[in-house]
Amino acid sequence: MKRIAIYLRVSKSRQDTDNQRRELEVVAKRSGWHVVRVFEDTGISGAKGRDKRPGLDAMLKAVNAKEFDMVATWSVDRLGRSLTDLLGILQGLHDKGVDLFLHQQGLDTSTTAGKAMFQMLGVFAEFEHGIIRERVNTGLARAKENGIKLGRRKVKPAVEDRILSLRKSGMGILKIGRTVGVGTSVVQRVVAASPVR
Repeated sequence: MKRIAIYLRVSKSRQDTDNQRRELEVVAKRSGWHVVRVFEDTGISGAKGRDKRPGLDAMLKAVNAKEFDMVATWSVDRLGRSLTDLLGILQGLHDKGVDLFLHQQGLDTSTTAGKAMFQMLGVFAEFEHGIIRERVNTGLARAKENGIKLGRRKVKPAVEDRILSLRKSGMGILKIGRTVGVGTSVVQRVVAASPVR
């Protein structure tokens, strides 16, 4: 008997996961699957990362521990809103030999058709990544054409001198940043670039 985990998520706190759970339990019973765990995120957007979704995080930890053979969820958007995030989750499942069942899409990665669909998702994720990269490069080129200087702003010589003077007196990086009114990364950059540290 296939051991499955159910993952449920709703975006708004006034919604509940009862319908998703009931439908998935019916599918599990009809398919002869044994539900071993149920993970749930209530009132949390699918755009949030794993660190902001305790149910998803616990489920992925259980995947790593091989506590079940398949994850069943209502729909692909319950797992995530971004194709890249979704592909990361799918890859994590795939790496541990855990299949995925998406009820609304009728996708079951334990079948041949499901495996083919999984590979197609990888192609689309790479396509999306390429489009984003092209947009970023086009935006950078347009900014250069318009005379916009890219990269970090230069630190004024007076500020640089003050940072180096305070550092020479033995003051710590954090305190220098607070004293001068700049971020610690600026202080670190100035100190690292200085021939005398």
